[in-house]
Amino acid sequence: MATNSGKSNRVEVPEAKAALERFKTEVASELGVNLKEGYNGDLTSKEAGSIGGEMVRRMIKKQEESMK
Repeated sequence: MATNSGKSNRVEVPEAKAALERFKTEVASELGVNLKEGYNGDLTSKEAGSIGGEMVRRMIKKQEESMK
């Protein structure tokens, strides 16, 4: 298995970057986490993890539904 020597959170499809940012903002808003434009290093690990975890849950659910 090849290792990724660059950023671990790179977008595999560059054209999807804007959509992923909108998705992240939408999820954060629904969870009550305030994101600002640019760097959000002041988020707690819990807040950041809840956003990422919910994004993954929704993406998996959408993929599972498309596989029916």
